[in-house]
Amino acid sequence: MSTFDEREDAFEKKYAHDADMQFKADARRNKLLGLWAAELLGKSGDDADTYAVEVVKSDFEEAGHEDVFRKVSADLGDKADEATIRAKMKELMAVAKAEVFDEV
Repeated sequence: MSTFDEREDAFEKKYAHDADMQFKADARRNKLLGLWAAELLGKSGDDADTYAVEVVKSDFEEAGHEDVFRKVSADLGDKADEATIRAKMKELMAVAKAEVFDEV
């Protein structure tokens, strides 16, 4: 294998690893967001966990994170405005990335 082929292989592996880590961080963020929203909705225990799973699943409806935002926003109604939800999503992404990278 030539040096170029080795570098190409290394870049492909890094890309796959980075994509996997981002997927895990997105799912973790969505779970944390679901638990936060569940608390605002007065859910606890198994009900909160079930709701968090629903939020994670909502991310598979379309590319990007708008599907998650729409679900949480619709469910919360007037309990949290757009700016609050988006800020929480950003905050929890940082938490999720830290947790995922700490697990590696």
